[in-house]
Amino acid sequence: MNRLPASVSLSAIALTIALLASPATAKDTKPAAETATRTVALTAADADAFVAAAEKQLAEYSIDASRIQWVNATYITDDTDALAAKSGAEGTELAVKLALEAARFQKVADLSPDTIRKLDLLRGTITLPAPTKPGAADELATIVTRMSSQYGKGKGTLDGKPINGSDIEAAMGTMRDPAKTKEMWVSWHDNVGAQMHDDYARSVVIANQGATELGYPDVGAMWRSGYDMSPKEFAALTDKLWREVEPLYRALHAYTRAKLNAKYGDAVQSKTGPIRADLLGNMWAQEWGNIYDIVAPKGAGDLGFDTGDLLKEKGYDPLKMVKAGEGFYSSLGFAPLPDTFWARSQITKPADRDVICHASAWDLDNLDDIRIKMCTKVNGDDFVTIHHELGHNYYQRAYKAQPFLYKNGANDGFHEAIGDFVALSITPQYLVDIGLLAKEKVPSEDKDIGLLLKQAMDKVAFLPFGLLIDRWRWGVFSGVIKPTGYEAAWNAMRLQYQGIVPPVDRDDTRFDPGAKYHVPASVPYTRYFLARLLQFQFYAAACKQAGWTGPLHRCSFFGNKEVGARLNAMLELGQSKPWPDALQAFTGSREMSGQAMVDYFAPLKAWLDKQNEGKPTGW
Repeated sequence: MNRLPASVSLSAIALTIALLASPATAKDTKPAAETATRTVALTAADADAFVAAAEKQLAEYSIDASRIQWVNATYITDDTDALAAKSGAEGTELAVKLALEAARFQKVADLSPDTIRKLDLLRGTITLPAPTKPGAADELATIVTRMSSQYGKGKGTLDGKPINGSDIEAAMGTMRDPAKTKEMWVSWHDNVGAQMHDDYARSVVIANQGATELGYPDVGAMWRSGYDMSPKEFAALTDKLWREVEPLYRALHAYTRAKLNAKYGDAVQSKTGPIRADLLGNMWAQEWGNIYDIVAPKGAGDLGFDTGDLLKEKGYDPLKMVKAGEGFYSSLGFAPLPDTFWARSQITKPADRDVICHASAWDLDNLDDIRIKMCTKVNGDDFVTIHHELGHNYYQRAYKAQPFLYKNGANDGFHEAIGDFVALSITPQYLVDIGLLAKEKVPSEDKDIGLLLKQAMDKVAFLPFGLLIDRWRWGVFSGVIKPTGYEAAWNAMRLQYQGIVPPVDRDDTRFDPGAKYHVPASVPYTRYFLARLLQFQFYAAACKQAGWTGPLHRCSFFGNKEVGARLNAMLELGQSKPWPDALQAFTGSREMSGQAMVDYFAPLKAWLDKQNEGKPTGW
């Protein structure tokens, strides 16, 4: 059970999923064939007793495992790598052991709904299961730890000089020289990704063996089974959601391509076809907001303020930025963060050691020891990220009274969406409310297209990337994509869904997926796609509850305790109910949909269509 939602990366050993339970060795795990012979004698009472014992064991072990992973993520050395790998192996072996035991109760009569749900969670929510053969869990843990550490230590170059991951991300957002963005893109992908290819292929083999023992065709099918529906139904749901929002993305793509062509010329970015990946202000072309200055519409494009500049003008440092994020949740009626949060979080990058800078939120004791891990910089992006990560923390604390197996989001998309929908409320009015922006500087309605375009460059641009990472992995795990074709399939999917291409040709010696944190760390990614859509459902519901009557994109529910109370009621459920129940508790609907996002950006879509008239669309 992953106590920390994926953005939360359980550091180097995300494969354990979870801080699973007390140490177990391969010899403790009985093969499924041996245990199956005893199934006929099992009763509902046996199942209840097994679940209770498993939860106790998991809860006890999770604390030490969390601490080991925290130390490894915030102090990367050979020693902490070794400790993390050992802890990961123990947790993986126990996770598989409990999953196999849980499978024995599938056909037992008269099980309570609660026990059935917990048995399903035990069986189906392991991220990377190792098979029970001796040494498999150790090998898998070592591989994933090694890949995660390689990522954390990875460097690209700028002007021929080494630059670390955090700094290269920032530089990609501000650089407007296509030769330098190409250098950074190529060096990062070559230095970080390529060396992981064989390790990644081996991890797939081992994990698929583990998934097969648990009764799944492969790891991808196992991941898709965790959404209160069949893997096939879930894949169909993601297809439906993508179709709802794809026209909006394609309109944004065509407009952005034309603006890049106007800036750089045909030799760098053509008027037709895909967009060059390194020109979009982000190492993975997953969010495009950093190049808003290039695409901003004349007149309406100048919003009159930049959040990063406001933070600097008001003397904000990283700590004060986090305090501001806490203030939003406090305004909704949530209790302040505990003192331990401030004493134990990593808010800025330590100067004396390697750490994993990827922002994440942590729950170390399943109660109140909640933390964030960031290498915060004083800019608008990190201000939003803080609100996002704190959403994980408040969710973790809200469900702390639930049984251990229910200490999680209704589904993993929920966990990511909470902070995102709160961050949607970082409107100009919110910035006025907290004293960052002068009231007379609030953009007038004629700036709304600029406001929406700036948001769409992140929110809408992300959608196909959020979908394709797991689509690629589903193909890898099923065997449709072979190791010799990893790179080609990756680039084909990026072209298909995003309409982008690398700045240089890539051959089979490359492994560009490894240059994205969530791949070597084995963090499922569809949750982020779901979260991008759920956040707009949550936001629309919150604005309705707050009685907002103006344009949806200008709504801020800052200070509304009714919204906070209804939100907390959903958060407290954790994973104790199917996600449609949780969704209904806050929004009134049981259906995930992209319609709220489409409605939010409807004025922008109409404007984009007008701008794109007579110009090529698609790629």
